[in-house]
Order: sequence, then structure tokens, then C-alpha cells
Amino acid sequence: MSEGSIEIYEQESRTFPPPADFAATALAADRSLYEEAEADLEGFWARQARELLTWNTDFDTVLEWELPFAKWFVGGELNVSENCLDRHVAAGKGDKVAFHWEGEPGDTRTITYSDLLADVERFANALKDLGMQKGDRIAIYMPMIPELPVAMLACTRIGVAHSVIFGGFSPDAITDRCEDADARLVITADAGYRRGEPSGLKGNVDAALEKGAPSVEHVVVVNRCDTDPPMVEGRDLWWHDLMAAAEPHCPAEPMDAEQLLYILY
Repeated sequence: MSEGSIEIYEQESRTFPPPADFAATALAADRSLYEEAEADLEGFWARQARELLTWNTDFDTVLEWELPFAKWFVGGELNVSENCLDRHVAAGKGDKVAFHWEGEPGDTRTITYSDLLADVERFANALKDLGMQKGDRIAIYMPMIPELPVAMLACTRIGVAHSVIFGGFSPDAITDRCEDADARLVITADAGYRRGEPSGLKGNVDAALEKGAPSVEHVVVVNRCDTDPPMVEGRDLWWHDLMAAAEPHCPAEPMDAEQLLYILY
């Protein structure tokens, strides 16, 4: 390169082929999938959707695209929770590990697909017992604990849209997101561990609801750190109490393919 010239890095033409033994076991070992998609985009995605997902009602239109809006698999019905859990258990894979979780203090949990399905069904029933139904919205403000995916999958099971709020955000962010979604319920924890110490979460929810978000009827609290937060009578409920009282079985409800699943900022 001559002195004074500029080297441009924004274009990359190098390729890095995978090891041969890795490529030999890959699901896509050549360019056939790419070529199929290039030749017939809608046909390709229709085949993928029908082969890889469980549908309650088959779709009649693969894609309606009126820029900038797209609707996929119009007329089809399915359930995300069923596709994540039930079909694997039904296929005999219930004993396979879905999550091996390790918390910051070193506590661990190994959760199989059957375990996860059981928790999701119970919490879905707990949400229904609190009056949640298809089309409602809730907010989730939790640490990285197994109850978080349980809550998300339980929402998808009954058609409740969830808005996940990062656990480091302030009460103002919680208020804004609950008001944006017109959320009826917030799921949180007493606290989560950060650098070895409990970092409060429930207090931020309390402060947020003092500022606004009048649509919130209940706050469900996971006892993660035993910090004994104040609980507002009639509004605040312990996760473990709801789970103990909930019925164990909750069928997955068929949802329109374009049903609102979650709100992500």
C-alpha cells in the first residue's frame, strides 16, 4: 500500500470454510436450501413452516406483503408454547434437558422439557385465575432466573402479550412501558443478584406504580433473594403461592399466526 493511501475495511471478501467433519454433520451441507429459496421464496417458507412447526389450522396464504407491512402464514393457527414444549414431550423427549441454569451465587437447576411444560401450564392457569385472557398485555421485570422463560411461555400459551423490561432499568422505564402496553399485570422478583449482592427489583416496581400505570391490577413476585419486600394487600402476590394453587393442566390455545406475541423496545 502506497504512503498516504486509505485502507478500506467496510467490504469483506474473504471466506472461512468450516472444518470438514463439522460440515459433514450439518443439516445444510450445500447451497440447495439457498437455491430453493431463491427459486421460490414463498414455496420455500411454506415447506419450512409445515415441516418444522405444529399447526392447529393450516395457512392459506404464505405472505401478504404491502410495503412496509408483511403478514405471514395468513389463516393459519398455532401456539408458540406448544411448539416449544408439548411437541417435544409428545415425541418422547420429555427427559431431555431444556435448561441447565446456574445462578450467580452458584445455585443450579436442571430443567427437562417435561419439567418446563409442567411449570408453564401451572403458571398459565395462575394467570387465567387472575383474569388474564387472550389479547391482554403484561410486563415482565425479572432477573435471569428460570421463572422468566416460564412466564414468557405461559403468556404465549393463553395469548397474552408480554413486554420484557431489562432488570437494570429505572421506575420511569417501567411506568412508561406499562402505560404503553396498557398492562394489566407485572411479573417481577424481590431482587436479583449482582456482584454477589441482592439488587432490588420489587421496590422499583412499587415506585413505578406510584408514578402511574393505573391499568396494572396485580404484581406477581418471585422470591429470589429472601429480601422480604413490602407487599401491597390485594395487589401483590407471591409466585410460589399462585403456583401451589393453580391447576396442573392448561391446554395450549390456538392463535392466529399474526397474533401479537410480545412487545420489544
